[in-house]
Formats: sequence, C-alpha cells, structure tokens
Amino acid sequence: MTLPDASSPEDKASLEGRTYPMRGRVARSGDTPASTGNVANIITVVRIFLAPVFIWLLLADNHELGVLRYLAAGLFILAIVTDSVDGLLARRQNLVTDFGKLLDPIADKVLIGGALVALSILGEVWWWVTIVILVREFGITVFRLAVVRDRVIPASRGGKLKTIVQAIAISFYLVPVWLLLGDWMHWFNAVLLGIALALTLSTGIEYVVNAFRRSRPDPRIG
Repeated sequence: MTLPDASSPEDKASLEGRTYPMRGRVARSGDTPASTGNVANIITVVRIFLAPVFIWLLLADNHELGVLRYLAAGLFILAIVTDSVDGLLARRQNLVTDFGKLLDPIADKVLIGGALVALSILGEVWWWVTIVILVREFGITVFRLAVVRDRVIPASRGGKLKTIVQAIAISFYLVPVWLLLGDWMHWFNAVLLGIALALTLSTGIEYVVNAFRRSRPDPRIG
C-alpha cells in the first residue's frame, strides 16, 4: 500500500498514523501521531479484562461478605480509579486517539454493567434498575459504533459525571459499610443509586436530542 504525497514530514506522519494505526508513539510525549497501542489505551484494555475477574470474585462470595467480597470491591475501585489515570496520561503525553475515545467509555460500561448484574443476581440491587441503566448504556454504545465512520463521539461532561456517581454508588454497595455503621446505610446506598439512575436517564436523553439535532439538515445550505 502506498501513501499519498504529503507536503511536509508532519503531514506524512499523520497519513502513516491513519494507515498504520499501531505505528507511532507508545509512551513519550510529542506532536507526531500516537500509536493505537499506546500505554493509555493498554491501561483501558486492562480495565476491561479486570471486569470478569471482579465479577467472579463477587459471585463466588455469594453474599457471605467475606474476603472475596472485599477483594471484588477493591478490584472494582482500582479499575474505576485507573479511568482517570489513562485519561490524564493520554492528555499529558498527547496520546489521545479515536480508538481511546471510543474504548474508554466502553470499559466503564463493562465494569459498571457487570457490577450491577452481579449485584442483582445476589439480590442487592433491583433488576429493573439494572435493566434501565444497561439499556441506556449499551444503547448509547451501539449508537457510537454506528456513527464511528463519520465521527467519534467522546463522553460528555454530563456523561462523565454520571459515570462517577454510578461508580461511587456501586462502590458503597460492594463494600459492606452497613456492618460498621448500621442498616441506615442501605437507605443511603439506595439514594445514591437513585441519583445515578436519574443522571443516567437525563444524559441518555441529552445524547439522543443532540444526535437528532446533528442529523437535521442545515436550512442555510442550498
């Protein structure tokens, strides 16, 4: 495959980056194209692979609230916290790629969706809450994948806030704080999850409205 003529070394590097996405910078900072396999994206992929391990630990505990439960909670919190690590690293080292923009919210959805399903299996979260959140999350993911050839839609500020609140709510469900502070924590957890659910629905509606506006033809054109 031959590359089209480029008017400058920077243009040629950009063309090579689009043609061979695994070429480019992996960790160092710079202005040349970053590799799809850069360190920030690797961290994101690792977060996805942590999901089945965390889910297995949670289900294996089977609501006994033992060592496996705490290991599962710790692994979930670690995976969620690294979300800010890969994003910060990508921005600081100029390693932001379209692949990373697409994969990062998917990693969040796999972790949070897996946690909700496991908690519902254990009878700790209502199934209807899990289903509503999953429908919204994976519906938006399917939409992102459907339009990826035209544009990559990164997570919005509201979407990022929603993910943070979801992660906090799930963390309180996973760590049995009520054993130390009392049963009132169950109400506190439910309120947190309710806020997360409200943000999930509102940001989902925002995505749909914005997508509809973008799809409408501009009356100022021809």
